[in-house]
Amino acid sequence: MSGLLKYLKAYKVEAFLAPMLKLLEVCFELAVPLVMASIIDEGIGSGNSAYVLKMGLLLVILGILGLAAAATAQFFSAKAAVGFGTGVRHALFEHIGKLSFGQVDQLGTDTLIGRITGDINEVQGGVNMFLRLFMRSPFVVFGAMIMAFTVDPSSAVIFVIIIPLLAIVVFSILLITIPLYKKVQSRLDKVLTRVRENLTGVRVIRAFGKEPSEKDSFEEDNALLIKLELFTGRISALLNPLTFIMINIAIIFLLSRGAVRIDSGLLSTGQLVALVNYMSQILVELVKLANLIIQITRALACAQRINDVLQIAPEMTYGNIDTADNKAAYAVEFRNVSLAYNNDQEDVLENIDIQVKKGETIGIIGGTGSGKSSLISLIPRFYDASAGEVMVFGHNVKDYNLDSLREMIGVVLQKARLFKGTIAENLSWGLDNADEDDMRAALSTAQALDFVEQKEGRLGYRLEQNAGNLSGGQKQRLSIARALIRKPRILILDDSASALDYATDARLRQSIAAMDPDITTFIVSQRAASVINADQIIVLDDGRICGKGTHDELLSSCEVYQEIYYSQFPKGES
Repeated sequence: MSGLLKYLKAYKVEAFLAPMLKLLEVCFELAVPLVMASIIDEGIGSGNSAYVLKMGLLLVILGILGLAAAATAQFFSAKAAVGFGTGVRHALFEHIGKLSFGQVDQLGTDTLIGRITGDINEVQGGVNMFLRLFMRSPFVVFGAMIMAFTVDPSSAVIFVIIIPLLAIVVFSILLITIPLYKKVQSRLDKVLTRVRENLTGVRVIRAFGKEPSEKDSFEEDNALLIKLELFTGRISALLNPLTFIMINIAIIFLLSRGAVRIDSGLLSTGQLVALVNYMSQILVELVKLANLIIQITRALACAQRINDVLQIAPEMTYGNIDTADNKAAYAVEFRNVSLAYNNDQEDVLENIDIQVKKGETIGIIGGTGSGKSSLISLIPRFYDASAGEVMVFGHNVKDYNLDSLREMIGVVLQKARLFKGTIAENLSWGLDNADEDDMRAALSTAQALDFVEQKEGRLGYRLEQNAGNLSGGQKQRLSIARALIRKPRILILDDSASALDYATDARLRQSIAAMDPDITTFIVSQRAASVINADQIIVLDDGRICGKGTHDELLSSCEVYQEIYYSQFPKGES
């Protein structure tokens, strides 16, 4: 938690005023039993109605002042807690954005979503409760004990005995529940992972009739979470009954001892009522303190999980180069490149050597799992090569400023990903200041203008989440248009025409070829027809280059390419 407190610095005034105002409220509360004792002894006992009314008015004033102090303290604590939560959320979101794809893969999307939502909400609630109650409750407990000594030192000894015993109970349960709440949050991550996988893969689950088995798996994970939650909750729930029992025993002692002392004339009725009121105040505050400790325990566990992510140092460091070397011999060059994900021992790419001139179209083809997407992901630096160098316009990609590197590159990923909003808003991801003419030109090249023109509102047509109201082919064409609108110097199409028919795919390749001749294009595909006219075709097999050349050269010399080609075209067709 201490690592997150820096986000509370902007609210130092509020964080100071909230507990101070709570202490002011406590002072008013601690005065109430003394006023009540005075009313009983001097007002009611002597039949002085005017005194009762006067002191009653004082009680009302104390109540109003206490309410005003409490409400103001609540405002300041809420403002500080919400501001703190906002600061942590922004910092965590920014930090996650700096992590490499590999680090995000290792942590898991579900875990990160849990950290940035549920965990931060828990910590925010913990800060709010801490500012409101953490100083108030101990102040009431010890203040009530001190006030009890001013009433009757002999009877107040019970306060000295009961408070340490209560502290032992409270902190013992605290030490037991902190690690348990960490386990609860970890188990919750697993349930969230299961839910997310089921929601994102709902069509696959239904297609294979796996609803019953997935339901059983979810119920099993959920049952384990519930079991752990109940076990932890039962231990936490011991706080209230134990504190109630101990406080009520103390009250019984006070009443029995007080009755004897009243008979002896050593104690007045009002003083006994004041002592019981102080003990009752302690009871109420300890119940609040118990709930606060439960909240703080959960908040500390969540804070540790947030800190765990914030303490992960980004793997990638960036250089200061922000301009390409226009005199470089090659647009892209792979120099003996190998890649292993997350420090695995097995390489998914091994000893890759490729030289690509400016304006060339490079086709990358190979079987499933051959490393095609892994290869092109090294160019925009989604991942770093484990060995070797990836050069873009004469500079190692690691030496570029990241924004400058990615501004030169337009990427259409294997899975089309669009966002909720209008078509125009999605295209603006490629170019912030794009006007309607830019958008229409990009849509036309991507073979998407025809269906966009038919949509209600055209560029203003609203897409649902993940573009659920578009077909797969329409999503792919809009994704291509989004990449083209920025007029990139390097265009990467990662199997981005898989949902298009052959005629549309052919028109798309022709329109891209007719663009700026200086654009270097990488076409990743499992279709031979998509790469057949490329200036150079790279054939991958199990992470290695097994063929390199034009279509005719590979058809006569590369067995893997022959197998792919003849599986899609009749024997002898070229």
